[in-house]
Amino acid sequence: LVDNQVFQALHPIDRHGSGKLAPGCRSLVRMHPIREISRHKPPIIPSSAFMPQWPATHPSKAANIKVTELILASGSRYRREMLSRLGLPFSIQAADIDETPAPEEIGAELAGRLGLEKAVRIAREHPAAVVIGSDQVAECHGRILGKPGAIDKAIEQLMFCNGHEVCFHSSVAVVRGQQIIGREVVPTRVKMRVMDEARIRAYVMREKPIDCAGAMKSEALGIALAAAISSDDPTALIGLPLIATVSLLEAAGVSVIGP
Repeated sequence: LVDNQVFQALHPIDRHGSGKLAPGCRSLVRMHPIREISRHKPPIIPSSAFMPQWPATHPSKAANIKVTELILASGSRYRREMLSRLGLPFSIQAADIDETPAPEEIGAELAGRLGLEKAVRIAREHPAAVVIGSDQVAECHGRILGKPGAIDKAIEQLMFCNGHEVCFHSSVAVVRGQQIIGREVVPTRVKMRVMDEARIRAYVMREKPIDCAGAMKSEALGIALAAAISSDDPTALIGLPLIATVSLLEAAGVSVIGP
């Protein structure tokens, strides 16, 4: 465990953000930096010493600030393609952070923390910019599934999820300078089809989804793995929940539609 002061310096908000439980999905789906609630711990009201340099910003105050730059703090080509749908000019700067789960950290907490850490890291380097951070974590029967990184690992992940429900936690956080505009974690529940190993291997060899959480590339052939998909945001499963992203950008003073 890291020293408490070091932890607070790295994580200006506590990882156990307040949230709501999605029906049928055992994980937090909406988190906020002020009130702290966890299913693992009793409610905690953080002292002001924990959050001196990262106050939450009220949307009405953010709307009056001129935006000079928009940065996506992710090197993911999928998130780049998703953000491009909004038609806004933006640059890309990947945030190099440690993505190791903390002890007892569940999928929604991990996705929310990593998305925010990415945004905070890049915002420190570009204080005049609005920075978008995002992450995605898949979870099945309490097991956190990240990007497999290799063919054999992708096959193993899909065999583990075969015939079961997988919850994909997709986070987005927006930070401007030293102000956390907000963050959201959107769940997508996917009921996986029952397939034999030969069909799963054939999918992996054709799609090579080694850079996708849970090895599922739903925007392509991976949709054939799903029996059913449920989410409040159809874009969340691809990696960047655009409905939440638009809301946070508008709160940060970025007009998505115009004028």
